[in-house]
Amino acid sequence: QVQLVESGGGLVQAVGSLRLSCAVSRGSVGGSTMGWFRQAPGTERALVASIRRSGAATFYADSVKGRFTISGDNGKNTVYLQMNSLKPEDTAVYYCAFGNLLLRDTSYARNYDYWGQGTQVTVSS
Repeated sequence: QVQLVESGGGLVQAVGSLRLSCAVSRGSVGGSTMGWFRQAPGTERALVASIRRSGAATFYADSVKGRFTISGDNGKNTVYLQMNSLKPEDTAVYYCAFGNLLLRDTSYARNYDYWGQGTQVTVSS
């Protein structure tokens, strides 16, 4: 019954910015971690960024470090991904995820319990 709804994707030019959001629209979600994954055609789903629901600890993939920022709202039922200085290689479908997992396990998609529907981000050169 849990539903996560994503928004904010779209088409932008290189060096532009987008802000993705993911909100719990139905049900309630427990757990320790919120994250953003992305998947391009022909590739496996990979972690972009994660944040503990306490807000204390964050993780970023090397490819987005310094450009993307993950954050949550006060109620910890919405997670955001601010994407700056976008590159064509950032083009992918982006998925939010919630789960209860150890900090060391945050990069593995199989450890997350709930997923958004995905939102397309396309960056043109």
